[in-house]
Amino acid sequence: MPALASVSALPSSSGPSSGPSSGPSSALPSGPSSAPSLAAASTSAASARARGLAGLGPLVLGPYSVETPVILAPMAGVSEAPYRVLALGFGAGLTPTELVSAKGLEFKNSRTAHYLAHDPAREPLLMVQIFGGDPEVMACAAAEVTARGARIVDINMGCPVRKVTKSGAGSALMTDPSRAAAIVAAIRARVGDEVPITAKIRSGWDDAHRNAVEVGLCLERAGLDAIAIHPRTREQGYAGRADWREITRLKAALSIPVIANGDIATPSDADRVIRETGCDAVMIGRAALGRPWVFRVFAAAVRGEAAPSPLSAAEETDVILTHFEAHQRHRGGDEVHAVREFRQHLIWYSRGRRGHGRFRADILRETSRAKVASMIERFFQQAEMDEERAEIDYDERRAHG
Repeated sequence: MPALASVSALPSSSGPSSGPSSGPSSALPSGPSSAPSLAAASTSAASARARGLAGLGPLVLGPYSVETPVILAPMAGVSEAPYRVLALGFGAGLTPTELVSAKGLEFKNSRTAHYLAHDPAREPLLMVQIFGGDPEVMACAAAEVTARGARIVDINMGCPVRKVTKSGAGSALMTDPSRAAAIVAAIRARVGDEVPITAKIRSGWDDAHRNAVEVGLCLERAGLDAIAIHPRTREQGYAGRADWREITRLKAALSIPVIANGDIATPSDADRVIRETGCDAVMIGRAALGRPWVFRVFAAAVRGEAAPSPLSAAEETDVILTHFEAHQRHRGGDEVHAVREFRQHLIWYSRGRRGHGRFRADILRETSRAKVASMIERFFQQAEMDEERAEIDYDERRAHG
């Protein structure tokens, strides 16, 4: 497995990122020479965009420089520590946790606290996503997760699921930009300037209320370091096509880095969204379900290299078994519960493979760790891909963020 993606710390004097203005252009001289320098910088940026992934520079977040600006989307039931470590090993630059309830942290819920479990040696730049609707509760949650090892705090402002939005959290914050900004300001006041704060938003609540630019500007003024956008509305959920024009408008309006998410399944998709929008990084969601190795292809494209050869069936099987065993250790002593939890991962891993229906039916009846491991080895060593079914027949709604 490849080494972890490179992350470096910038000199302490760099302070929080403010997008393009925090780089060399912030030191432009005043007077007549500024205009040519700005023009040259603009030409250089356009040239880099034309190269797609290969033209992206590091994503700068406060004191950190992420060399591979390809990020795993935070997804419930997916972005647990074992999967995050796999994604990092295959080249992802950042791997946020699944959404963590600020209220759960306030009430010291043991399940909520478990979401923060990680190995600092394997996740040196832990990025924790929190959700909630109250600024003070969110500020306390941010202080709690940083005390537990988070280096970056991400705010969920995009989850469309009712159990999240009914409390004023997730994409409900798109309907109240001032409260969304108050959450960022409260977190900034609590954690200080050295902890980067990011947020993930949507296009808006519904088609009549597309306000991503308004929300983005409010968050930037409140102290946000970078923003990710999934350009679908809350009403759309995960249906229809992502409208990348929303990313273009957001990037044009803000000075902080903008991270593109939505319908980015291949490096070609990433190249196109970078050229069309000028975004600073890409975030991969559904394309990574059951495919942690997808990041090796994106990472190679960032380096300007040819796509690596696909993993063999034996190599993919080893990855799945490694994930399965890591998940058992992560969940502790309850073997049956851990096996049942991992079923959804196996459904995603098996999608598009011949015989997947029978395999899924079999694993849904089995609770023995040893027997499931044997079933994994037997099925994935032999199963061939059915390209016509590779992109269907799985419930993407089980992973939201």
